[in-house]
Amino acid sequence: MTHQSTSRSTTAALTVLLLTAGLSATGTMIGTGAAAAAEVSEPISYSAPEAGVDLGFLGSHETGQFDESAAEITAVHGDTAFTVNAQAATVDIIDISDRHKPEKSSEITGSGIANSIAVRDDGLGVIALENEDKTAPGSLMFFDATDTSATVLGTVSVGSLPDMVALTPDGAHALVANEGEPDEDFATDPEGSVSVVDLPAEVAAPEESDVHTADFHDFEESGSKTLPDDVRVFGPEPHDDLPVSRNLEPEYITVAGDKAYATLQEANAIAVLDIATAEVTEVLPLGFKDHGQVGNGLDASDRDPEDAPAKNIAEYPGLKGAYMPDTISTFTSGGTDYLVTANEGDSREWGDFVDAARVKDLGEDELAPVCETSPLADKLGDEDLGRLNIITDLGLSESGDCYEELYSFGARSFSVWTTDGTLVADSGDSFEQMTAEAIPDFFNSNHSESNLEGRSDDKGPEPEALTVGQVGETTYAFVGFERVGGIAAFDLSDPTNPTFATYFNNRDFSVSVEDEIEDAADPDALLSSAGDLGPEGITFLGADESPTEEAALVVGNEVSGTTSLYSVADLNDDGGSDPGAETDDSADSDDSTDSNDSAESDSSAASDDSTDADSSGTSEASSDSGASADSNDSGNSTDSNDSTTSDSSKDTDGAADSTGAGEDSAADSEGSESGANSDAGASSDGTDADGDNAGSLPRTGADMGQYLIMAGIALGLIGFGVLAIYLARRRRNGRRGDGRRSGAQSSNDVLGSIGWD
Repeated sequence: MTHQSTSRSTTAALTVLLLTAGLSATGTMIGTGAAAAAEVSEPISYSAPEAGVDLGFLGSHETGQFDESAAEITAVHGDTAFTVNAQAATVDIIDISDRHKPEKSSEITGSGIANSIAVRDDGLGVIALENEDKTAPGSLMFFDATDTSATVLGTVSVGSLPDMVALTPDGAHALVANEGEPDEDFATDPEGSVSVVDLPAEVAAPEESDVHTADFHDFEESGSKTLPDDVRVFGPEPHDDLPVSRNLEPEYITVAGDKAYATLQEANAIAVLDIATAEVTEVLPLGFKDHGQVGNGLDASDRDPEDAPAKNIAEYPGLKGAYMPDTISTFTSGGTDYLVTANEGDSREWGDFVDAARVKDLGEDELAPVCETSPLADKLGDEDLGRLNIITDLGLSESGDCYEELYSFGARSFSVWTTDGTLVADSGDSFEQMTAEAIPDFFNSNHSESNLEGRSDDKGPEPEALTVGQVGETTYAFVGFERVGGIAAFDLSDPTNPTFATYFNNRDFSVSVEDEIEDAADPDALLSSAGDLGPEGITFLGADESPTEEAALVVGNEVSGTTSLYSVADLNDDGGSDPGAETDDSADSDDSTDSNDSAESDSSAASDDSTDADSSGTSEASSDSGASADSNDSGNSTDSNDSTTSDSSKDTDGAADSTGAGEDSAADSEGSESGANSDAGASSDGTDADGDNAGSLPRTGADMGQYLIMAGIALGLIGFGVLAIYLARRRRNGRRGDGRRSGAQSSNDVLGSIGWD
């Protein structure tokens, strides 16, 4: 005899099974997989041999704002990220407790435009706010980051255009780089300065009396300190006083010991600040990079001859680069403090004043020509230096009638310096060498649109964002490329010889947003499909700070308007990249693609695939791109032949076929992350991982037909389950004589009884 309760339980269980199977099939058909927002299907991942770290995508918060600076500088406290949204003049509060689905919970709004943010360990938050009139004094706004509503605690006034705020390691001071840019027509040029704000011990706002200003008055002509000759002071002087103080524009700040170091980007220098006395003690000129030296080349043209290769990284004797760093950070090695700079470069274009010109235009429009005796005299065509933007006030002969040398903006590199301004190491041309290998079809692309060599004539990859963090026992510099995108990690174990470890770029270059968004039926979807564009700020989270329990990066991307979380897997940790091996999302299955004729793929229990594609050449300097990358964090290694097969003892995403040297793009050849893990021995698209064609393949018409059949079966099963419930209910009610209720009501009752939502 079958009991009614058993029958109901069996029917309910069957219904759950049928509904789950049906909805899973339907979800597969319509593409509602587990992939997080703004994750591209095949991010570029490119590593050096013996790389100690690997980067991967975790999740992203999207504003839906394109090229509006809607996500810039980031800070983190606990499970909350704070991102400067300059487009909305606010700071977005983002819950990152679920690292795969960061969600905005609220925002902080002050008076003015938010430029920067920092949060102390106890939750005292501080935001740098630019005045609506950027030449007027700005302010710092303090808030309680431990409060979900981020209660505003108070404000204090600081200098003009506070562009960056940093906290001292002991939390006793806030330091503010007051850039003091001129107004749009260069009629007003405020002073640059650094504010030192004494902070209370508790989570509270300081008083106005706690603000101290470090200015540059002592470096004026009649001042007590000497400004070195190589510190660049230039341009119009709309005021008849303080030409040095109005010209020097602090950009970014870091702290080492009892000193702070502020980049003076356009002046190509670093200011040294005594924190205790709030006094600028020195201004350190950074000198110039010699692009004629082997290993210091650059690709200077976006218009190569028709039959010439697009990648043309060459040395040019007589061409120098002004480092002009934006972001600066510090680290300690062997008891010595070092500075690290991202050498972006920047021109000044205010009103009628412009300090940049193309080489081909020299000798015209009141610009001096290149000297006939210059080693660059025969390199002025578009295929060489003709298209390159150079600094017009540097390199002139003593008489000023021609250019003996030429100076470009930025150094297309990052550098390590001692705290007295001595150059210790520079990454040379490795940024361009590495990205040319990793993304050959979009080498030196712009950020708002996808193109080939769109930025070769300007600042190349344009390194801007930078942070330093320790992963395991190793210190790394993480450098973000504003234009081509992505983050590169360099091992700083030997400060005199930083070594390239890995490069990760969550960008789909097949989507050119600027070209497509105006006519797009769904602009938000188009922007989301492009991934992360224009990294502006990076926050490093150590394993003890991160929601992943391993190191991570929080990246603000100003062009895509996304705040994204990236995993930083320690490949030297025998315990694997993440406790529990994270089998629920392919974001933790990080693929690393390198160029090598002999492709070798190592697979670990944490499913970190390293796929090597055929390469036509090797990169120079510290990029180490001519060899394959072996993760070596497991004992299993699988050889990949020309067809690029991949075997794995755990979940694998497979590897796409390599099609030859001319198409050797990491974007085309790396393992595809599908957004949902497969079972052991199978790839994420359902193909046999041990087969010759293992890996995620593009969906075809045949696939869609299968999905439609599956969906039809699923819907039929759902209908059958509902009908079975209805009939069973009617039989039961008939026997009990309770009266009959509608089938829809019966179904709802049963679905409710099994916890259906």
